[in-house]
Amino acid sequence: MELSSAPLHKGQLPWRGLLLAASLLIYGSSPTMAQVSVEAVPPHVAEGANVLLLVHNLPETVRVFYWYKGENVDEKKEIVKFIKPQETYKTGPAYSGRVKIYLNGSLLLRNVAQKDAGPYMLHMKMGNLDVKNASVQFYVHSLLPKPKITSNNSNPMEGEDSVALMCEPETENTSYLWRRNGQSLSAGDRLKLSEDNRTLTLLSVVRTDTGPYECETRNPVSKARSYPFYLEITYGPDDPIISPSNTYFRSRTNLSLSCRAASNPPAQYSWFVNGELLSSSQELFIPNITTKNSGSYTCLIHYFVTGFNKTTVKNIEVFESVTTPSIKATKTDVKENDSVHLTCDFKASDSTIAFRWFLNGKGMKFTDRVFLIQNRILSILHARKEDSGEYQCEVYNAVSSKRSDPFQLNIKPSLMIYWSSATKPQVTVEAVPPHVDEGKSVVLLVHDLPEKVQVFSWYKGENVIERNEIARFLKSKRRIKTGPAYSGREKIYQNGSLLFRNITKKDEGTYMLRMIIAEFEIRALVHVHVHPK
Repeated sequence: MELSSAPLHKGQLPWRGLLLAASLLIYGSSPTMAQVSVEAVPPHVAEGANVLLLVHNLPETVRVFYWYKGENVDEKKEIVKFIKPQETYKTGPAYSGRVKIYLNGSLLLRNVAQKDAGPYMLHMKMGNLDVKNASVQFYVHSLLPKPKITSNNSNPMEGEDSVALMCEPETENTSYLWRRNGQSLSAGDRLKLSEDNRTLTLLSVVRTDTGPYECETRNPVSKARSYPFYLEITYGPDDPIISPSNTYFRSRTNLSLSCRAASNPPAQYSWFVNGELLSSSQELFIPNITTKNSGSYTCLIHYFVTGFNKTTVKNIEVFESVTTPSIKATKTDVKENDSVHLTCDFKASDSTIAFRWFLNGKGMKFTDRVFLIQNRILSILHARKEDSGEYQCEVYNAVSSKRSDPFQLNIKPSLMIYWSSATKPQVTVEAVPPHVDEGKSVVLLVHDLPEKVQVFSWYKGENVIERNEIARFLKSKRRIKTGPAYSGREKIYQNGSLLFRNITKKDEGTYMLRMIIAEFEIRALVHVHVHPK
C-alpha cells in the first residue's frame, strides 16, 4: 500500500502513462462548499491498465475515510481505512496490493482486471460525527484481438447463392463494422446485418460483390481490423462478343479477331471457321487474307464450372480493292439530239461493286432522258448543250473506292436540220459484255434509237414469232407489256435497251429489236454468248 500527498491534475501523465484528472484540493473549505464527488479516470479502462478514483471537494472536517468495493459499507469489502490526522492507513479484506491512496481521498488501482470493474464507495466520517458517502463506477474491457473473417460459402454462384461472412471471435461489449474495397457497408436490399453486426449476409450475390472485405471490432478502449478477406463470385459466362465489330475486310491484310465473354473463373475459347476448328484461344490471327477467307467465324466458349457452351457467329467478307475505272463512250463526235452511252469500265469480277456518276465533280441527278442502265452505263438520249462537261464514274465496295479520270464530253451544235436516207445513223445493238458468265447480267445496249419510234419489241430469235416475244414498249403511253417469252429476269429501258439478270446457258443466242415508225419497221440483231460456270 502506498500513500501519496502529491497533488493530481487532469492531463498529467505519470511515468507509467496514466492519465490523471483534475486538480486535487489539499485543503478543504467550510461545509458550505461544493458537494463531494468521485470521478473514475478513465471511466472505461483496458485490462492491465490503471484507473484513478479521483475525489473532488473532500470536506476539511473529514477525520476518517474508507474505500469499499461495492455500494454499501461492508466490512468484508473494505479496501482501506485512512485516518487523516495521523495520516495513517489500514488495509482491509478487499485490499489487493495494487492500490495507492492519496491524502485528498483519491484511490489509484493498478493493473486492473475484469473482476475489478463495478461500483466503489468512499465512506467519510466527520469530526462532528456526521457521515458522508460518494460512489463511483468504472468498466474494464479486454484489449480486442485481431479479428478474422470466415465464410459459409467458398464458391458462391451469381444469382443463385447467398453468402454469410462472420467476424470472429465473438466478444462482449463489442461493436462490429464492415468494409468492402475500403468503403463502409450498411444494410440494404441485398446486404443484411445481424443484430450485433457480427454477421454480414449478401443475398443472391452478383459479380460486383467481388472484392476484399474487412471487419473492424471496437470497444471503449481499443479497436482492431481484420486482414482483407477476398470474396470470389463465380459468374458467367456472358454472351461472347467478337471484336472488331466490322464484317468487311480488305484482301492482302491481316485478320485479327478477339472473343470476350465475362466469366469467373475464365472460360475456354475455341474458333471455328466454316465449321472447322482453327484455334483454341481467345484470339484468332490469319495473315495475308484473301477472298477465300470469307465465311462464317464462330467463337465457342466452354464453361467448365457448369458445363455450358455459348457461341456467337460473325459472317466475314473479304474484298479485293477495286481498280481505277475508265470511261468509254459509244461516240466521240456527239451532236445535239444524238444519243450517247458512257460505260464505266474496270477490271474486276466482284458482283458487289457499286457505281456512282459525277458531272463536273458533282453527283449526277437522273431523268427520263439521262438515266443509268445497270448503274455502270450512263445513257444520254437526245443530247443537249448542257450535257457537255467532265464525266467521272466511281466504283466502290465495302473496303475501297476509286474514281476515274475526267472524261470530257462536248455536245456540238447540229448542222443538219433534215436527215437524208443516206446519212441517217444506223440503229445497232451491242451486248455488254459480249461474253457473260452464267449467273451474271448482260445489257443489250441500243445505239441511235430513232426519236420517232412509236413501239419497239424484243424477241428471242431472228424472226417475229409471237411466242418468242419478250416485251413490248409503247412509247407514247410509256407502258410496257410483257410477252410469252418474258421470264421475270428482264428489264426494258426507254432507249430500247434490254437488261438480262441471272443469265443461264439456255438464254444464249440471237435477239431481235423490232422498231415501228409510222408505217415503217426497223430490225436490229445482237448475239449473246454465255459461258457455263
